[in-house]
Amino acid sequence: MPDNRLSFKEMCAEFDVTPRTLRYYEYIELLQPDREGRTRFYGPRECARMTLIMRGRKYGFPLEDIRQWLLIYEDQGNQAQMKAFIEMAEHQLVELNNQKKQLDEAIDALEQMRDQTAKLLD
Repeated sequence: MPDNRLSFKEMCAEFDVTPRTLRYYEYIELLQPDREGRTRFYGPRECARMTLIMRGRKYGFPLEDIRQWLLIYEDQGNQAQMKAFIEMAEHQLVELNNQKKQLDEAIDALEQMRDQTAKLLD
């Protein structure tokens, strides 16, 4: 067996995820570790997939979108996956910018309320 595989515990530590999260990713078929009895091992392919999953989560992509994106690579190759990513990224950038605008508005409103309340104490 190759030495470049990670155990379940090592995979959790490497990607800073809980065992529950890792099991869930397997359940929804984002990951497919090698199994030897009840023991799971994660090779380079699964580590690469996990890296992409974590990036997708960082950017706010839903897990189903990530799953579909990973399937595109399996079915159609790297070029199709890159094209799909560009489309997904465009959509996600619009969503994140909308969220940013809402947060900026909430921050401004809270700062104004704080300042008005502080003036009442003076």
